[in-house]
Amino acid sequence: MTLTEKTNSARGNQLWWITLFAVCLFICMFVFKQVGLFDFWYWMSTNLLILLSLVFVQDKSNGQEILRDLREKALQKVFIGILAALALFIVFYVGNILIRLVFEKAGEGIQNVYSFKQEASPLRIGLLMLLIIGPGEELFWRAYLQRRFGLKFGKMAGFILATLLYTAVHVATGNMVLVLAALICGIFWGWLYMRYQSVIINVISHTVWDIGVFLLLPFNV
Repeated sequence: MTLTEKTNSARGNQLWWITLFAVCLFICMFVFKQVGLFDFWYWMSTNLLILLSLVFVQDKSNGQEILRDLREKALQKVFIGILAALALFIVFYVGNILIRLVFEKAGEGIQNVYSFKQEASPLRIGLLMLLIIGPGEELFWRAYLQRRFGLKFGKMAGFILATLLYTAVHVATGNMVLVLAALICGIFWGWLYMRYQSVIINVISHTVWDIGVFLLLPFNV
């Protein structure tokens, strides 16, 4: 086996171990939600910081891809990201109306999604979403997992695998409304990354959308 083959094999093994570790972290978080003062928002942020630390240590190309992305039409990508967040918000706005008409208990499921706020202040939630959660989810699920799966199996397979995993970890909540929302978001952001190959666009879209639906214009009112 050549050095290149050994390197690729090691990266492949690391990809599967990091994927399994991520699934375990997120399932534990969604099942327990809070341990003492360590609430959902601190837990989510910690999970992402741990995973991204592993990713950037194990995969140097990840950082190189982000630097490349930053050098190419960054302002245009910010604009596209904001438009993408608005488009997704409209999808959820219409979906919120329709799902309440079709499913009698949909309102309860939507309310349960917002119960993740717990006792955290809007300011803390907003800061964590802005600085860690929004960027971190895209850096991990799309810029790492989808990209690495895409390199290994092809872009479409990478998109499908990453989307299925992103959706699957939300099943641990037992809230099918949240699972459906995760599936829609996973498809949307996965397609966005596959289309533009820009984590900047995804980070802007995800972060703006998160803050919009959780804090500024929630659907549980």
